[in-house]
Amino acid sequence: MILVTVIRGSAELGEETVTTVALKDVTKVFKDGTVAVDSINLDVNDGEFMVLLGPSGCGKSTVLRMIAGLEDPTSGAVLLGGELANDLPPRERRVAMVFQDFALYPHMTVGDNIAFPLRLAGVEPTPRGERVTDVASALGIGDVLGRKPSQLSGGQRQRVAMGRAIVRRPGLFLMDEPLSNLDSGLRAELRAEISGLTRELGVTTVYVTHDQAEALTMADRVAIMRKGVLQDVGTPTQVYGRPATLYVAAFLGSPRMNLLEASVYVHLDRYVTLTLGEQALYLPWDDIRSRAVAHYHGERIVVGMRAEALTPVAPDSPGDVLRGRIRYLEHHGHESLAFLDIGATAIVVDELGVRPDNPDTGQRGLRRFGQVMQRFTGRTSEGEEPAPTPGGRTSVLNDPGRHHRRPAELGVRLAPYPAVSAGHPLAVSVRMDALHFFDERGDRIDVGWR
Repeated sequence: MILVTVIRGSAELGEETVTTVALKDVTKVFKDGTVAVDSINLDVNDGEFMVLLGPSGCGKSTVLRMIAGLEDPTSGAVLLGGELANDLPPRERRVAMVFQDFALYPHMTVGDNIAFPLRLAGVEPTPRGERVTDVASALGIGDVLGRKPSQLSGGQRQRVAMGRAIVRRPGLFLMDEPLSNLDSGLRAELRAEISGLTRELGVTTVYVTHDQAEALTMADRVAIMRKGVLQDVGTPTQVYGRPATLYVAAFLGSPRMNLLEASVYVHLDRYVTLTLGEQALYLPWDDIRSRAVAHYHGERIVVGMRAEALTPVAPDSPGDVLRGRIRYLEHHGHESLAFLDIGATAIVVDELGVRPDNPDTGQRGLRRFGQVMQRFTGRTSEGEEPAPTPGGRTSVLNDPGRHHRRPAELGVRLAPYPAVSAGHPLAVSVRMDALHFFDERGDRIDVGWR
């Protein structure tokens, strides 16, 4: 079932509206059987800038199109302002949509493109011209109103597309990757303009992107999707600082979070040992998270640590220190990234990509792991399906179809162009309070979850 509630004033163009959106158990299945959206629940508050984030094909644009009325949900109802809107055409939904490809009329001038929805609505020429001039000035394109789209830069064309949406004064903005065709410098400039302008107008906005930089810098809240399923919803600080799932943890951040397989051993009233290959970290018993992690005594979990939780130290430093050798370095001008071999095993989410150095490494590791840890799966035959966890969900630690295992490459931030190279030993201190823990299903292990 899908429920979209829009609280609004008059449907007449130009009058103020107050808009909220609520999606309840939204499902969309295409004719070929593809499940594009699977039971999504999402609320968008009045005046909020909500970003739908995820890789291509995750269903975020389909969600946007269902809100706009360009796609019908497979089941359920769409309500706008308390009225059944399943058969309500898009033009009557008080929404304005900005597309990735601008969708401008090439034979019209910039001014005519912006004014087009007002002309359709029957707005008189004088007020129509005043509103077009005001919008164009606000977007910095007031001097190109007489040009055709072919005479504009990519950034100017995108501003025209935004102007055509804004001039309608809609109750809801829907933006489908509007900046993806622009260069990086222009994207940074326009995302600041878009977020500033929508907040100034106070209009509710649902914005689709695959770019995490856009999501984290523009959004009031972010909704992260994977294969049609909503993974996490929260402010940028929440989803980055306390990701709900292993997928979200791996998807957000640059460099990506280090995700390591760890065995848990509990020493009551003292500490919890997290064994990473031949090394170990010790979670103090007075850390509130230790009680939650202690439930996995004798089992494996995934430990996540971002590069900012790791600090290079002297090899003989006390405390929670991991030691290894540098496999390779990446220089980024303002900093360098070192990737260490610490003798541990990494968990790599499939859709985020596996390094092409040795594509068979993960599969060989899975076979070895299955032989050693068969007590967790109950299966020994190569090629058999991994055992589901309680609740019917498959373990991310045992399922080669969802994740790969490989030798860990621990990403660590260093000063620009450090006096080390591949093969050098390096020790790093670990901030234990900055670690993230995930169970075998990929869900966060935490206390007082948000």
